[in-house]
Amino acid sequence: MSDDTNILDNEISMAEPRDYFALLKPRVMSLVIFTALVGLMVAPDGINPFIGLVAILCIAVGAGASGALNMWVDFDIDAIMSRTQSRPIPAGKVRRQEVLPFGLILSAASVIVLGIATNWLAGGLLAFTIFFYAVVYSMWLKRSTPQNIVIGGAAGAFPPMIGWAAVTGTITIESIVLFMIIFIWTPPHFWALALFKLGDYEKAGIPMMPNVAGHQSTKLQILLYSIVLAPFGVAPWFLGFAGIFYGVVSLIMGLIFLYFAYLTYKMSDDDEKMLPAKKLFGFSIFYLTVLFAVLLIENLVMTYLPLIMA
Repeated sequence: MSDDTNILDNEISMAEPRDYFALLKPRVMSLVIFTALVGLMVAPDGINPFIGLVAILCIAVGAGASGALNMWVDFDIDAIMSRTQSRPIPAGKVRRQEVLPFGLILSAASVIVLGIATNWLAGGLLAFTIFFYAVVYSMWLKRSTPQNIVIGGAAGAFPPMIGWAAVTGTITIESIVLFMIIFIWTPPHFWALALFKLGDYEKAGIPMMPNVAGHQSTKLQILLYSIVLAPFGVAPWFLGFAGIFYGVVSLIMGLIFLYFAYLTYKMSDDDEKMLPAKKLFGFSIFYLTVLFAVLLIENLVMTYLPLIMA
């Protein structure tokens, strides 16, 4: 990789704005923005719309910054894995030495502005999330343990908690539940991907669970995590910050998630197409999106319908 590294570091940068935008991992950022918005909107007491917009933008920039720092760390393995070879650094569109200051400046700016605009608990949580993803996960966990995605999943679970803290200045059981839904959802989501992208992770030397523990152990853990996820998905209804519609939808979605997890568990290790794992991976994204969307819509209806009817 040394020759490739020299090329990436020394060639004249031909980067365009869209290449820097790609460094922010926009697809991941969109999920972060969405879950943070839900945390912000369902928090009690509400927030000034302009301050709320600033908070969401800061969380989005912070998420993008951590994505850029992750690409700076992972430039070597991104060049090996088929699904990441088109990223700006391995594709030669952005020099690696440009990415570190880019990510650090965006990180600092997002944390400082969020802290000033809302409160320093929210700013501190955003700073910790960036550090956790870029340093703890990317530099250490990802390359050293098959539990990488279990522990590292915390980084992706913080956005709704940050949104909640931006409004209330506190961490409550409600925001912890939103955190836990994403935290528990992450392992079955990524391990399903790892089952049918096993060769990529092997080539890159990343100790994902299927590579280290084997298919059968991974499939069992996917099923067990899915069993735990189902009641957490319904928990907002039990705790009273979601209504009956959310309760019914989350229960149905949880059962469907369990069904796909069971099919993955029963999947033959010789199944080259890995269709059950692919279906679980696809549905897992739909599951999380639907839960948070219903939570948001229900909150908007409960908040504004009485005003409209008055």
